Amino acid sequence: MMKEILNEQLIKLDLAATDKEAVFNELADVLVNAGKVSDKETFVKGLWEREATGNTGFEDGVALPHAKSSAVIAPAIAVGVSKAGIEYGAEDGEPSKIFFMIASPEKASDFHVEVLASLSSKIIEPSFLEDLQNATSSEQALALFTANEEETVLPPETNQGPAKGFIIGVTGCPVGVAHTYLAAEAIENAAKEMGYEYKVETNGSVGVKNAPTAEEIARADAIVVACDKQVDLNRFAGKKVVITGVKKAIKNADTLIEQALVAPPFAGDDKASQATAAKAGPGGSGHDLYKYLMNGVSHMIPFVVVGGILIAISLAIGGEPTPGGLAIPEGSLWNKILDVGVVGFTLMIPILAGYIAYAIADRPGLAPGLIGGWIANNGSFYDADAGTGFIGAIIAGLLVGYFVKWIVSFNYNKMIQPLVPIMIAPIAGSLFIAAVFIFIIGAPIAGIMETMNTVLANLSTGNVILIGLVIGLMQGFDMGGPFGKVAFLFSVGLIAEGQTQFMGAQAAAIPVAPLGMALAAFIGSRMKLFEGEEVENAKAATAMGLVGISEGAIPFAARDPFAVIPANMIGSAVACILGFSFGLTCNVAHGGPIVVLLGAFNKPALALLAMAIGVVTTAAVAITLKKMRYNKVKKEQAALAAS
Repeated sequence: MMKEILNEQLIKLDLAATDKEAVFNELADVLVNAGKVSDKETFVKGLWEREATGNTGFEDGVALPHAKSSAVIAPAIAVGVSKAGIEYGAEDGEPSKIFFMIASPEKASDFHVEVLASLSSKIIEPSFLEDLQNATSSEQALALFTANEEETVLPPETNQGPAKGFIIGVTGCPVGVAHTYLAAEAIENAAKEMGYEYKVETNGSVGVKNAPTAEEIARADAIVVACDKQVDLNRFAGKKVVITGVKKAIKNADTLIEQALVAPPFAGDDKASQATAAKAGPGGSGHDLYKYLMNGVSHMIPFVVVGGILIAISLAIGGEPTPGGLAIPEGSLWNKILDVGVVGFTLMIPILAGYIAYAIADRPGLAPGLIGGWIANNGSFYDADAGTGFIGAIIAGLLVGYFVKWIVSFNYNKMIQPLVPIMIAPIAGSLFIAAVFIFIIGAPIAGIMETMNTVLANLSTGNVILIGLVIGLMQGFDMGGPFGKVAFLFSVGLIAEGQTQFMGAQAAAIPVAPLGMALAAFIGSRMKLFEGEEVENAKAATAMGLVGISEGAIPFAARDPFAVIPANMIGSAVACILGFSFGLTCNVAHGGPIVVLLGAFNKPALALLAMAIGVVTTAAVAITLKKMRYNKVKKEQAALAAS
C-alpha cells in the first residue's frame, strides 16, 4: 500500500518548522507541490478541525495529523522529520520528531484508517523510527516504508503459526484511530513470535473489524482485551481473559498474552467491573459507568468552552452594570456574540446526556438522549423554575441508554428489525425519558425549588453564618443548575428591597468552582491527578470564572463528581460565609472578579480575598480527595499484581 501513496517527493527529512502550525503548513506545501492537494488553505483547515476532536501527537515522538478534505486530489501521505523536535501536545509530554500527514479524499471514508493500520506495522517494528530519523536521503527513507511489502502474508483472520494455541485480541481507543491499530499490530506480532495462531478485533472509527466468531472464541486459549472504550465482554465468559488499555498492549503485548494464558475464567459483567478498576485513572472508579460519563463529557467540553468564552468576552468588553446584573446595550455587536455563546451553553447539557446514552446503546440512543437532556435542562416541561442542569443530564443519559439498549435487545421479526435502530428505539426512548421527567421527576423538582426558597426566606432573618453556609453549598453543588439558580434568584430579589449583602456574599462564591478547579488541575497535573485534557479545560474555566460563569467547572464535576462537587461546595460555602463576615454588599446581580472591577462591591479588596480563600479551599479539597482515590487505586493495582 505504501508504494501507492508515498514517494520520494513526499518525504522531507529536514523540517524547518518550530511549532505545530508551521508543521501543518510545511507538510501541506509538500502535498501541494506533489500534486496531491489542490487547495492548501482548505486542507490545513481540515487538519485543525480534526485536531479539535483530539490531539494527534502520540508517544515516542510520533505525530499523525490527518484530514479528509475536498481539497485532496489523490490519497497520499507526507512524511516529515524534525531533528530538534517540536512541541506538539503529545500524550507523553515529549517533543514530536516524526510526522505522518495523511491526506484523504473526502469520499474515501476508510482511507486514513487503512493507512494508519498499514503504518502501525511499520511503527511497531523495533528500529523503524530510529532508522527513519537517521535516514540521510528520501530514497533511504522510502526504502524503510516499502521494505517487505512484496512478502506474502496470510490474511489477519486466519494467520497460522505452529499449533501451539490460539490467541484472540480486542483493541479500541476512544477516538478509534491510531492507538487501536498500533495495539492490534503489537498483539499480532507478539502472538506470532510466541508461536500462536491469532486473530485481533479492532474497534475503530469505521466500526468493528475482524470480530471473532463464536466458534473461534470457544477454541481460544486466551483473550487479550486492550480497550479504552466500551466493548462486549460477556461473549468471553468462561475464557481466560486479561483486560487493560491500548497503551499497555502497544508496549508489552507479549507480557499481556502470558498473563492471559494463566488468568482465571472470566465471569461476565461483575468481573469486568472489577478487572477494569485497576486501570482506571485517579479520577474515576473504572466501572462501565465511568466510561459512559467520559464519553458524554468529552463531547460536551467544546460546547462549554465555546459558550463560556464567548459569553465571558461579550460581558467583559460589552457589559454594563444594571440593577438586574451585567447587561449589554441593545444594538451592540456584543449582543450577537453573547447570543452565540448562549447557544453553546444551551446545547452542552443535551450533548452530555446524548453521548452518555450513545456510549451505552450506540446510535439508537443518541437522539432520545439529546431530547432527554433538553427536557432535563428545561424546567417548563415539568413546571419548575429551573431545569435539573448537568446532574439531570447524567440521569437522563443513563436512563435513556439502558432503556434503549433493552429495547434493541429483543429478537424482532426480519421485517421490523431494520426499523428498530432508526425509528422504534429512538421514538420509544424519547417518549420514555419525557414521561420520566414530566410525570415522575418533574413534580419533586418543582417541590424542591419551592422548599429551598422557603428555607432561604426563613433563614434570611437569622444567623448570617448559617445563611452563608446554605447559599454557598447551593451555589457550589450544581454550578449554575437549579440549586444555584434558586439561591441566585433569592439574592437578586433582595437587591430590590435594599438588602444587597446577600448578593455580596453570593457574588464572592460564584467564581469559586471554576477558578478552584482550574487551580486544582494546574497543580494536580504534576501529581498525575488530572489528565492533559483537564488542564486544557482549566484554561477555559479560568476565563469563565473571572467573569462569574460557574458552569466552567461542570466538565470537572461530570468527570469526577464525588471529588469535585464536595470540593466546590466547601470552597463556595467558605467564600460565602466570609462575604457575610466581611460585610460585603453588591448591587449588581452577578459575581466574580469582573464585578469588583465594575465597582459593584463596597469592599473590593475584601471581596477578592473572600474569593481567593474560597478558590484555594476548593483546590485543596479536590486535590486531597483525588489523592486519596489515587492511592486507593495504587493499592488495588499492587494487590492485583501480587495475586
